[in-house]
Amino acid sequence: MEVRVFVILLRYVKPLGEVDRLIDRHSAYLERNYAAGHFLASGRRVPRTGGVILARASTIEEIEAVVSTDPFITEGVATSEVIEFEPGRWTDGFGYLLEPEDA
Repeated sequence: MEVRVFVILLRYVKPLGEVDRLIDRHSAYLERNYAAGHFLASGRRVPRTGGVILARASTIEEIEAVVSTDPFITEGVATSEVIEFEPGRWTDGFGYLLEPEDA
């Protein structure tokens, strides 16, 4: 399985109060996808207008399917953009994250 890398950009389209009521469900979604090996890093945008997730998957369709289950997306409080990129360089200790899990 080839590993491809993606940046997922979330942009809030509803007030933060509506976003905040979904934080626990969104956190559980993040944890599931870290455990599944999809997510490498995540956090809030500064200023707090959305979030950023660094992810990996074998296809863009696979990662788009993962994103489609985010409570922020299913509840309509955020939109998403998935950007695929090919890492050409990385810091020591990061390269193993780009290898297939069954390698």
